[in-house]
Amino acid sequence: MAEFTLPKNSVLIEGKTFKAPQGTKNVRRFEVYRWDPDSGENPRVDNYELDMDSCGPMVLDAILKIKNEIDSTLTFRRSCREGVCGSCSMMVNGKNTLACTKAIDSYPDTIKIFPLPHMQVVKDLVADMTHFYAQYASIQPWIETQTPAPADSERLQSKEDRAKLDGLYECVLCACCSTSCPSYWWNSERYLGPAVLLQAYRWLIDSRDENTGARLDELEDPFKLYRCHTIMNCTDTCPKGLNPAKAIAETKKLLVQRKLG
Repeated sequence: MAEFTLPKNSVLIEGKTFKAPQGTKNVRRFEVYRWDPDSGENPRVDNYELDMDSCGPMVLDAILKIKNEIDSTLTFRRSCREGVCGSCSMMVNGKNTLACTKAIDSYPDTIKIFPLPHMQVVKDLVADMTHFYAQYASIQPWIETQTPAPADSERLQSKEDRAKLDGLYECVLCACCSTSCPSYWWNSERYLGPAVLLQAYRWLIDSRDENTGARLDELEDPFKLYRCHTIMNCTDTCPKGLNPAKAIAETKKLLVQRKLG
């Protein structure tokens, strides 16, 4: 039987422990992935005990408390704190989510915080999103038209056509879905992944777009689209409650309908 082992410099080691102040009554334990590429050391997991009586309710509040009060070297992304920007995506207790919208009380015991899986790590909880954003740019996520714009109005659409975009435009490109997908783990160089394919479908069904044929041509590829095997991890983990798997299935249906005429 084949045996696979991590390179020695990738093996997690035990990190530092930061105890809560003596006398603290409401204590929660957080285990946080730490790695500094400049140190030359292996990644480690640091343990932090926090006084929840002086901490906000969300996982991001705990991370901010660690950085502001205990260990200022902790590195992570965050911005809006409202689940809109997608910056604070990370893996919490084995499932990808947005730290700013996930309540600490939704986890009963120790909370384990890691960067998004199967992506290169820049530092600590910061994943390298360069390739993910390049894939997003490749689908040309903007309206493409062949006809001149109306002289005295915007390009309008009916309420019914606008409703088709619900469940698609809300995507914040946090990459939680793509990095939960085994097909994306093994084929990310060629498979676009759930997030980008959901965005591609968003433009395919926008009634104002006039480049549907070319968009479908770009997606009709053995790897870009068809590496999806309906595992459904993407839909299960999406912190916005969206359904990338359905968007991918609808895109495949459009390609079949085009072939059938």
